[in-house]
Amino acid sequence: MTKPSTPLSSSQRPASQLPVARRDWALFLDFDGTLVSLAAHPDDVRVSPHLKAILGELDQVFGGAVAVVSGRPLDQLERLLAPVSLPMAGIHGLEWRDRDGTRHTAIDQPAQLAACRDALATFVEAHPGLHYEDKGVSLTLHYRSVPELAEACREFFEAQHRALGDTFELIDGKCVLELRPGGYHKGTAVARLLDETSAFRSRTPVFIGDDVTDEDAFRIVNARGGHSIRVGHQDETAANYSLESVQEVLTWLESMTTRDL
Repeated sequence: MTKPSTPLSSSQRPASQLPVARRDWALFLDFDGTLVSLAAHPDDVRVSPHLKAILGELDQVFGGAVAVVSGRPLDQLERLLAPVSLPMAGIHGLEWRDRDGTRHTAIDQPAQLAACRDALATFVEAHPGLHYEDKGVSLTLHYRSVPELAEACREFFEAQHRALGDTFELIDGKCVLELRPGGYHKGTAVARLLDETSAFRSRTPVFIGDDVTDEDAFRIVNARGGHSIRVGHQDETAANYSLESVQEVLTWLESMTTRDL
C-alpha cells in the first residue's frame, strides 16, 4: 500500500517554487475553483473564449495528455467547454469520456439513492437559498448562498449517509456536500487515464485543484513521482506546491503555451 503524502501547510509551498514545465507532463485540471472562479450557483459559471484557447493550446503542447477532472457531470463540462474536446472525468471519476466523445460509467444509478433523493428535495424546498444537484449516481447540496445553514445541511446529510450505509461516502467541500458511492474519486480517475490511455502513459502526472475532493488525486500523483498543486489557502494538503488564485493558475498555464518546453 502506498504511504500517503505528509500534509504540508500552504506557507511551505510558495508559488515561486512551482515545478518547471516539461513536454513529458500529463496535465490534469480540476474545473470549479481552478480554471473558473467559484459561483453561488453552478449554472452561474461562464467559460471565456480565452480559457478555451489556452486549453486547446495546452492540448497541442502536451501531445493530447490534458484532461479535465471535475465533480460536475460530463453533460455540464461538455456544454461549458465546447468546442474544446478533451478527455474528461465527471462526478469525481464516476463517469468519464474519451477524446472522441465515447462515454463510460463506473456504476449504474444506485437504487439506494431513491429515498435520499426525495428527502433532499423536501429539505431544499423548506430552506430557501439552498440548491441541489441530482447527478444520477450521486447527490450534491450547495449552500454557498446561505452559509448560515452549513450545520443544518451537514446534520441532514450525515443522517442520509447513515441510512445509506458504508457503501456510500459523504464528501464535505467548499460550501457543498455530496453523497456518492464509495471507491471512486479523482485519484482513481487520474490513475485510469495514466494506465489505460496511450496519450497519458509514461508521462509525469501534474494535478491542479482547489478543494478537499482533489486530495485523492494529489496523493495518486505524488505516489507516481508527479507534481500536485493546490489553489488557494488551506491548513493541510497533500499537494507539493500552491497557487493563490484562479488567475494565477491561468497565468501559469498560459505561460506554458508561449515558450518552448
